[in-house]
Amino acid sequence: MEEHCPSRTALRVALRRAAHQLLDDPPIFHDPLATRILGLDSGAAPDYGQEWLAQTPVAQVLRASLAARSQCAEDEFHAAREQGTDQLVILGAGLDTFAYRHAASDTTLRIFEVDHPATQQWKRTRLEEAGIPLPHNLTFAPIDFETRPLRISLAEAGFDGSRPAFFSWLGVSMYLSGEAIADTLRYVASLPPRSHIVFDYLIEPSTLSPKARSVFDGLAQRVAAAGEPFRTFFEPSRLEAELRAMGFGGVADIAPEQLDARYFGGRTDGLRAGKLSHIMHARV
Repeated sequence: MEEHCPSRTALRVALRRAAHQLLDDPPIFHDPLATRILGLDSGAAPDYGQEWLAQTPVAQVLRASLAARSQCAEDEFHAAREQGTDQLVILGAGLDTFAYRHAASDTTLRIFEVDHPATQQWKRTRLEEAGIPLPHNLTFAPIDFETRPLRISLAEAGFDGSRPAFFSWLGVSMYLSGEAIADTLRYVASLPPRSHIVFDYLIEPSTLSPKARSVFDGLAQRVAAAGEPFRTFFEPSRLEAELRAMGFGGVADIAPEQLDARYFGGRTDGLRAGKLSHIMHARV
């Protein structure tokens, strides 16, 4: 992404999250702030065009996949919260609204949103214009994952590295170098037992079916044109082995078929997760 500009892909993700609330009944991921943070509830809503409301097969798959990964990460976090984890770190937060939906009902939870400074400033503006207050237990931690270690940004924000934490890292790994991804994962692996990270990743394009490869190629062209090209892909079994070598004691790879079974069973609208990515849940 450009140094002084907010992430364009973060906006696209937020628009698809809003579209899920408006177009898919019932939504599998409920986010009552998804439209509000974008200014779509106001009389003078910004003009985002009509592409984000498209009902093409590709648009539906992308929307469903983003909803499923968000719901999966929050489900896994809530399970960790029940076990006493009281620090949540949202890496590459973009316009994620978890803190603003839950902070009032979970006042002992500390939440850290980690993202590029330009994207964070854009988000703060969107929150202010939407009249969404900042929770008292939320801290913004600016970072460029390619140039600044996560441990330093979090330490400066007041994160307690001596206690377990849950990390949610969605829609980020594919835009980073392999080295930056490994540095972040090694840091999480160094934290106390009962720490977790949930992240999604693109699988190697060469392993995709012809139909999925066509979808991937189109998506790759679009993000590259926006200045944020895909950079890194993984093969699931190899990634699992690398995570275990880093020190993670529990590793669960969640494939699209598992997401379909977990979140889309019984639907009549044909919503299904896409075949381009997996979700990984690694536990220290």
